[in-house]
Amino acid sequence: MLIEACKAMRAGRLAQAELDALYDDSIRDTIQRFEATGSPVITDGEQRKFHNFATYSVDGLANFAPDGFKLQFAAGHYRQWPRITAGPFRYRVYADSFLAFAMQHAHVPVKQAIIAPSALSLFYPAKEIAGYPRDQFIEDLLHEHECELRRCLDRGAHTVQIDFTEGRLSMKLDPTAKLLHSFIYLNNLVLLRFSPTERQRIGVHTCAGGDRDSTHSADVDYADLLPSLFELEVGRFFIALARESDRTRVLEMIRSYLKPHQRAFVGVVDPLDPRVETAEEVRDRILEAAKFISIEQLGTTDDCGFAPFSDDISTTRDTAFEKIRARVAGTALASRLLG
Repeated sequence: MLIEACKAMRAGRLAQAELDALYDDSIRDTIQRFEATGSPVITDGEQRKFHNFATYSVDGLANFAPDGFKLQFAAGHYRQWPRITAGPFRYRVYADSFLAFAMQHAHVPVKQAIIAPSALSLFYPAKEIAGYPRDQFIEDLLHEHECELRRCLDRGAHTVQIDFTEGRLSMKLDPTAKLLHSFIYLNNLVLLRFSPTERQRIGVHTCAGGDRDSTHSADVDYADLLPSLFELEVGRFFIALARESDRTRVLEMIRSYLKPHQRAFVGVVDPLDPRVETAEEVRDRILEAAKFISIEQLGTTDDCGFAPFSDDISTTRDTAFEKIRARVAGTALASRLLG
């Protein structure tokens, strides 16, 4: 219903107030069902981000054109970023507004996802914009990201998760790793504006992408990403792992690069697989991970979002919550065995 309502809104057949009411109902339902899984921390499902998880902050701004960077997926389709056409760069909406609504209805802590400045840096075109040089754009971008991050922390987010799906993709776009290193540097410019205590509540998510049961960079070796990933100045890392063909090898790399003050939340369910994992499968994946990562530094997560783009219907709502329920139950089984 919500997907159809979004289409109707874009076509001018539905008023904003009607869509807002549907969003409210959908998010309340998400929170209720998420809490029913027994998860100690929940999210609002990112449903109010309208188009997708990445461009929510600028959707509807007049100084953007639709023909920006193309994110290509293995299945053959692509998603297109908007392109900034003039300065200044400003967010139209900050994610703490989503968090505020979720916290009104949640009874457990809430994690808020936001997009990384490295992803938003792709808004700027290859040709410099007259009167608005790239350096000024980057300065504005860093200011806006810091503002959003700080607002979410101040609002009371349990964790703020920075989506960094472009990390793995960058090695496909530029195998020399110069692009990846520039992304890490850019993100750290903001992260170092926060105290060590604050950075313990900030995390980074990495995956090979997920849209219509397809990925954009699963063919990139994690060995090309992970050494640099753990240079990000955050306390938590949410790492897609369930879909990897050689989880042991990836776990060995995580053990090698994870710092003492960092915690790794490894993916134990695969949103791109229509089959719902059993609690026992999840348990075994956690026990496998515990051979490499100390339990004090180990957590569990889902590999990626279940529908990060607003028209993605490849995974049903019921399947998503059954997978989350399996993750929670399997984590509980593993916790009892690990003490």
